[in-house]
Amino acid sequence: MNLGVRWTLHGDGKTPAPGAVVRPDERLSWPRTVGLGAQHVVAMFGASFVAPVLMGLDPNLAIMMSGFATAIFLLATRGTVPSYLGCSLSFVGVAAAIRASGGSSATVTGAVLVVGAVLFLAGLAVRKFGARIIHAAMPPIVTGAVVMLIGFNLAPVTAATYWPQDQWTALLVMLFTGLAVVCLRGFWSRIAIFLGLIFGYGISWIFDLAFGKINSMSASGQITDHWRLDLSGVSKADWIGLPSFHGPSFEWSAILVALPVVIALIAENAGHVKAVGEMTGKPLDDQLGTAIAADGAASMLSTAVGGPPNTTYSENIGVMAATRVYSTAAYWAAAGFALLFGLCPKFGAVVAAIPGGVLGGITVILYGMIGLLGAQIWINAKVDLRNPLNLVPAAAGIIIGVGGVKLTFTDTFELGGIALGTIVVITGYHVLRAFAPAHLKSQEPLLDSGTSSYESTSGEEPLSKN
Repeated sequence: MNLGVRWTLHGDGKTPAPGAVVRPDERLSWPRTVGLGAQHVVAMFGASFVAPVLMGLDPNLAIMMSGFATAIFLLATRGTVPSYLGCSLSFVGVAAAIRASGGSSATVTGAVLVVGAVLFLAGLAVRKFGARIIHAAMPPIVTGAVVMLIGFNLAPVTAATYWPQDQWTALLVMLFTGLAVVCLRGFWSRIAIFLGLIFGYGISWIFDLAFGKINSMSASGQITDHWRLDLSGVSKADWIGLPSFHGPSFEWSAILVALPVVIALIAENAGHVKAVGEMTGKPLDDQLGTAIAADGAASMLSTAVGGPPNTTYSENIGVMAATRVYSTAAYWAAAGFALLFGLCPKFGAVVAAIPGGVLGGITVILYGMIGLLGAQIWINAKVDLRNPLNLVPAAAGIIIGVGGVKLTFTDTFELGGIALGTIVVITGYHVLRAFAPAHLKSQEPLLDSGTSSYESTSGEEPLSKN
């Protein structure tokens, strides 16, 4: 059986020839391949280390399970889809919502395990029926709206939890990270979040030396005098040891909050597979179902032992584009590095010590970027929001998701935020489409004055002039 773990040497094994690429089934020399693997690990540093901290999970376990997840993905796709699987930021808002309602880490991982199972089943369905099943159930207007409300639902977490811990550090980190994202080039721009974390550590240390302890809300939510950067846990941590494992706990209320993220994960996987296919010059549409199912299986394994869910990482696509090396051997090397990092508790203690103000500055940008990915989905698909069939369900769902609107059924069961917003978007779109007049479904109408494809092709007047 071909498991995609055999590679032919590309050229002389040193550098790709001008205009050439190193295909997934090729590799450079092993020292160069290992070096590229380390570069992939650094590229995923920012998001994959920050995400478990934001979710309240063990960063060491998150890194270790990302290595296992990457290995599972590479084996499942038989080495045809180069990808690194790291902790998904799409679940940060879900974790915050579950914890706000009294849920524990076990409740969070239990809810997300169910999401992984649903994602796995969705992948099998795509393998059997093709990608058209995704487009029929979740057209771009739905997918974009759900991704947007998931991202923007996180805004209160930054505003109420992280930013108040140290507003001036948060402001400086936000400015530095924004400059790094925009002004740096190539590989450095792709690790801008990681650079922002390093900058934040440095600023917090300098502020502690210059101004002493800060009187503000601590990570526990209490107003106290505390150091911005507390590394006491690092000195106590061992160099070698296993991360903290725990089993999942299943609660329906938490599961319903988490399930909408399935849509975001499907969109992420579809975008990744399409992007890699375009860069390598080999269409990979036939691998989409396998990729989705592999992501689901990997997330189930990770959450079953107390880790976070995983998804394909766009940061690593950037590394491939910059180096023109798409060898899956480099990703196997990256998976190996991740496993080693996971066995170093001292490393995890450094990650867990990220000051709250630093997270405030990082998350202002990070959460906003997640939300705006939904808008990017609309732009790429040329979704016309002047059509009320698109506008109404998206508008209602986003406001419910961002505002945390709740629908109470009993004293012990309610829907709100991400879950209710997603239900409104999906059911609202399909129900309205079932009852909408034919011209709304066949032709994009205008709600305002301006030009449209309808006018340019038919020569008729716009439907309305306000």
